[in-house]
Amino acid sequence: MAKELTSRAENYAQWYNDLVIKADLAENSAVRGCMVIKPYGYAIWEKMQHELDKRFKETGHVNAYFPLFIPKSFLSKEADHVEGFAKECAVVTHYRLKNNPDGSGVVVDPAAKLEEELIVRPTSETIIWNTYKNWIHSYRDLPILCNQWANVVRWEMRTRLFLRTAEFLWQEGHTAHATKEEALEETVKMLNVYADFAENVMAVPVLKGVKTANERFAGALETFCIEALMQDGKALQAGTSHFLGQNFAKAFDVTFMNKENKQELVWATSWGVSTRLMGALIMSHSDDNGLVLPPALAPYQVVIVPIYKNQEQLDAINAKVAELTAQLKAVGISFKYDNDDSKKPGWKFAEYELKGVPVRLAMGARDLENNTVEVARRDTLTKETVSFDNLTEYIQNLLDAIQKNIYQKAVDFRASVTREVNSYEEFKVEIEKGGFLLCHWDGTPETEEKIKEETKATIRCIPLDGDTTPGVCMVTGKPSKQRVVFARAY
Repeated sequence: MAKELTSRAENYAQWYNDLVIKADLAENSAVRGCMVIKPYGYAIWEKMQHELDKRFKETGHVNAYFPLFIPKSFLSKEADHVEGFAKECAVVTHYRLKNNPDGSGVVVDPAAKLEEELIVRPTSETIIWNTYKNWIHSYRDLPILCNQWANVVRWEMRTRLFLRTAEFLWQEGHTAHATKEEALEETVKMLNVYADFAENVMAVPVLKGVKTANERFAGALETFCIEALMQDGKALQAGTSHFLGQNFAKAFDVTFMNKENKQELVWATSWGVSTRLMGALIMSHSDDNGLVLPPALAPYQVVIVPIYKNQEQLDAINAKVAELTAQLKAVGISFKYDNDDSKKPGWKFAEYELKGVPVRLAMGARDLENNTVEVARRDTLTKETVSFDNLTEYIQNLLDAIQKNIYQKAVDFRASVTREVNSYEEFKVEIEKGGFLLCHWDGTPETEEKIKEETKATIRCIPLDGDTTPGVCMVTGKPSKQRVVFARAY
């Protein structure tokens, strides 16, 4: 029967870990800090990839691939960049092993030391801009709108499946432009692509904003972000889009001849989301019974479970299911027919509830006689009896309703834990309750750092469409241009 989960109220962190493992999404690997993404989890990631990749290509981007290894000297060329990533880098120093003379296994061959160490990419700006130098000569070569789907390594000591691992999967866009205006337009455009994906595919509401200087990507002039709120009241950065200015063009001497035949430095952006979105998906919607998946990302949107006592009944159900699945396939609804006779229907019901399948159909002998099907929806755990005659249309409408309901539930939750705070004393009380706190801040890194040290809360973003009414900082009483969003975060 159902694999037991720790309840969210009892221990949210343990609930999350239990769910990731018991729903067959991922598991820890033999390599410390790295994970194995299992087929069911990878199927969700593949759907995310498909939806994002489609949006990237609709906005003119193309996919490419760049090396996993980066010469150490490349990271030294952009000072902020190397400072931001130096403590997380994995370094390759040798290129060969040899058998240990004492027969105990293999050892590093000291004679095979690399002339220059290689960094396993934590991000690809440096190797890509070294490449772009060879691609860009004239304004006619611009813009370059490249994306790559890849893995990166950031040597994390305290890891958590999907949320923070030493190696993770992601996409990283890297674009080159002739003007500052084009680059800024690209940065905001991709932020909006991410927000559209999060809200309309993942059913996760997000705040769009700008990071403070303290929280910016290393080497960026501005970092735009989307911030989501998890059910435990903690924020999760769900995507970032960076305006890099001309920093990497300067570092790698990437110039072009403009229309007036003058040499100019190129303007840059980079933007990315990762398998961390899997964590956001789980923690935004799921419950104590297991995963709750939006239909847009479920590996299969409908599961069909036959209930029968003999082969004759099964044959009749099989015939009816064949008719139904042909209709589902015709309208693009993904499904699984589970007629595995080694497991009982009750076990299957619990398993698919745990795995978050949006719609479950149960079909037995009595259903055949009545020309009906029992339809259960995962988001509300309710059931209805539906006529077989209009079942496909009913399922289509139900999947739409589930997608909207999951999103609205997340919106309502976020609204319920978002509030304005005007004093630092009140802030210290309210931050313990979780959620987004809208507060005035004087704009200084010193005040931001003080709040972080004393409360473990960070400025998640300066919202793009927030309240711009000026006020006074809750900590120092100095003037504040607008309210910013504070929260504790993953």
